[in-house]
Amino acid sequence: MPRPLRARVDLAAIAANLAVLRRHAGAARLMAVAKADAYGHGLQRCLPALRAADGVAVVEIAQAMGLREAGFQGTVLLLEGAFDEHELTVCAHHRLAVVVHEATQLDHLSRARLPRPLQVWLKLNSGMNRLGFRPGAFTRARAVLETAVNVESLVLMTHFASADRVDGVADALALFERACAGAPVPRSCANSAALLRHPAARGDWVRPGIAVYGASPFEQDDDPAALGLRPVMELVSEVISVQALERGDAVGYGGAFVADRPMRVGIVACGYADGYPRHAPTGTPVVVAGAITGTLGRVSMDLLAVDLTPLPEAGVGSPVELWGPNLSVDTVARAAGTVGYELLCALAPRVPVSVVSAPD
Repeated sequence: MPRPLRARVDLAAIAANLAVLRRHAGAARLMAVAKADAYGHGLQRCLPALRAADGVAVVEIAQAMGLREAGFQGTVLLLEGAFDEHELTVCAHHRLAVVVHEATQLDHLSRARLPRPLQVWLKLNSGMNRLGFRPGAFTRARAVLETAVNVESLVLMTHFASADRVDGVADALALFERACAGAPVPRSCANSAALLRHPAARGDWVRPGIAVYGASPFEQDDDPAALGLRPVMELVSEVISVQALERGDAVGYGGAFVADRPMRVGIVACGYADGYPRHAPTGTPVVVAGAITGTLGRVSMDLLAVDLTPLPEAGVGSPVELWGPNLSVDTVARAAGTVGYELLCALAPRVPVSVVSAPD
């Protein structure tokens, strides 16, 4: 028998989430962000559902080329742009859109001899201080791109640092609007959080990422269902061993958990080598045989321990949901002191993944 740990990816959930996000987007076009191999879900695996988006954004040029080779006809955007003139030529051959976020990229675009012009997304640094031109340089770069022979069309963009906060976009959005003043070209700034919480930030293109995959973009709100979102990934396993503990017995490496009473402990086939967070503390929620319980002690490479004391019917072979429809990845992430993004992206290659449904 194979190891019981496996992940399931629900394409119908992606389709449902895209429909929810489209309702929030209004007339804006929707760019589904699929970086990090579709947030750990597998880009090619998710593509049948992502075809419903107007565009797909990635980081690696190989992923972008793979979208074209798979027949995706919408906009394909490289979020970090091209890194040299050769990559710009590849982008032109494959009709890839590129972000320009710093002066070297602008120089490459000006010098390159391309077989066809590109759609360029010019990025403003509106406070994230990660990628993008500051306002004065942004205005100068815009003037260059508006007349450049290698530019077919232009989109102006920024990325919010604090869109998950109630007041998190006002200053950045005002800065973006001032920088874009007088430019009759499409604009894009709304990520998942801005799209769901700040309608004024919609613009002409919205760029949801984590919400496409049914997780929450809000650190203080870990209930995606309240946002109308369905989890796309389910990580499941089984109890493969049961240990009977007496008071004073310890569990796992370092004896990090010590029983204060007689207990039943289930050992689950999942560990940090599978992508489960090693730093998840005792009490991190897990669903066993349909009921919530918690982890015990340190997560090890291949295994973790759960409390079966309140679940007398559970035993070897009982199903375990690490996250999924009954336990959001955001809830697990919060207990572990991180975010759902990290857990989804950390799913290890050794975990078998199946597609459980197709989009309507």
